[in-house]
Amino acid sequence: MLFSDSQIDSVYTEKIVDAQTRSMPVMTRRDVWLPQVQGKALAVIGMRRAGKTTFLWQLMAQRVQAGTPREGLVYFSFEDERLAGLQASDLDRLVQTYYRLHPEWRDQRRAAFYLDEIQLVPGWETFARRLLDSENIDLYLSGSSARMLSREVASSMRGRALEATVTPFSFREMLRHIGHEPTQEWYKLTKASHSQLAHDLDQYLEQGGFPEAQGLDTRSRHALLRNYVDVLLLRDVIERHNLSQPQVLRWMVQQLLGNAAGSFSINKFHADLKSRGVAVGKDTLHQLLSYLEDAFLLTSISICSSSVRQKQVNPRKVYPVDTGLIALFDRSGKANTGHALECAVLHQLLRNGAEVSYVHTPGGFEVDFHARYPDGREALIQVCADISSQDTLTREIRALQDARKQLTQAHAQLIVLMPPPSDLSWPSDIELTLASAWLLNDQMSHSN
Repeated sequence: MLFSDSQIDSVYTEKIVDAQTRSMPVMTRRDVWLPQVQGKALAVIGMRRAGKTTFLWQLMAQRVQAGTPREGLVYFSFEDERLAGLQASDLDRLVQTYYRLHPEWRDQRRAAFYLDEIQLVPGWETFARRLLDSENIDLYLSGSSARMLSREVASSMRGRALEATVTPFSFREMLRHIGHEPTQEWYKLTKASHSQLAHDLDQYLEQGGFPEAQGLDTRSRHALLRNYVDVLLLRDVIERHNLSQPQVLRWMVQQLLGNAAGSFSINKFHADLKSRGVAVGKDTLHQLLSYLEDAFLLTSISICSSSVRQKQVNPRKVYPVDTGLIALFDRSGKANTGHALECAVLHQLLRNGAEVSYVHTPGGFEVDFHARYPDGREALIQVCADISSQDTLTREIRALQDARKQLTQAHAQLIVLMPPPSDLSWPSDIELTLASAWLLNDQMSHSN
C-alpha cells in the first residue's frame, strides 16, 4: 500500500516510462467496432480474458502507425499491488506526472490515455469526466466486467463514454490468429482453400475463440475455460452482488449452458427448483439471469414481437459467449455441432450490430433468428449443420417461408455447414449460404 505522494509519483513515473519504452507487443488484430463520436471516452468492455488489454495496445499501435510519437501515448494498468489503496484523489497526480515528463504535450498536442483496470480505484468516474473536460486528451478505459459493466459506465460517466465490446475471436479473427485468414473473397478461393476453411471452422466450433484456448489439447482447454467460468461466477456475480444462494446460480448456469441455443423459461426453472424444495423467488431468478448477461457469460434473445408482454411471457433462447463452453456443460454426449454453429452465427450478427430475436410462426414453426441491421435491412436466418436429405431441407425452408408471411420485408437465408448434395432443390427466394463464407462476411450463395 502506498503511504506518501513521493512513493505514488515514483510508481507513476516508472510505469509511464516502462510502457512508453517497451516494444509494441505482437498481437492478432481485432475487428472491434468503434463508435466515431468526438469528445467521448471509449470504454472497452467484455468478458474476462476476451482480449480487452490486447485491444488497448492495438489501438495504441494504430496511433503509432499513423505518426503519433510514443511519448504522446500513456498506457497505465492499475492492476499493480503497489497501487493497492489508491484513491480518486491520487489520480490527478498521474496526469501531473505525465506532463512533468512531457511538458511539450500539455495543451499543445493531443495525447491519448489508455487506463486499464481503472475500476479498481474508487471514484474513478469523477476523475475521468474531469480529465475529458480539462485536458487536451483522448481517453480510453478498460476493466473487468465486475465493476465496469456497460450500463454502469453509461450512468457513472453521465453520457461522456461510449462502449466497444471485445468478444472472443470471431471466425475470421481465429483464422488470422493461426495464419489462415483468406486474402481473397470466398468465391475466388481454390477448392483446397475451401477444404482448409471447412476444417478450420470445425475446429473453431469445437474450441471456441478465447485467445488463450487456441491450439490447446482438449483437457487443457476445458480446464482453462472452466477456470474462466468459475472466476466470473465468483467475482463478477456472487461476490459483486453478495448472493445468499450461490448454488441456485450454479444450477442456473448448468441449465443454461447445458442447453445451448435452447429455450429457457424462468417459470419452468422456478417450478423445478420448488419441486426440489428450494425456496427462491421468480424475481431473484430474473436478476440472476441479468447478472450472467451483464458479466458477458451468455446472451439471451426474446421472441420476435412488437408486444412487450409477448416478449416477457415467452421463453428466451440462450447462447454462451463462446462455442468452446458448450462441451463443458452439455451432458448429452453428442457433438452438438448444430448448436455451436447457431451460437457462432448469433455472435456474428451481434458483432455486425444487428438486433436479434427468434421467430415463432403462425404455423407453429420456429426460425432461429430475425435480424434487423443498423441500416434497416431485415433477415430471417435458419441455421442447419446438415441438410444432406431433402426432408431436412424441406423442413427448414417451410419454417422460413411461413415466417415470411409475417415479415415480408426480410431476406430469407439458410446457413449450412457443408455444401448440399447436387440433387437437392430449393426455392429461388431462399438464399443458401455456406457457414464458412457467411462467417467471413462474404455472402457466397448457391443458386439453382
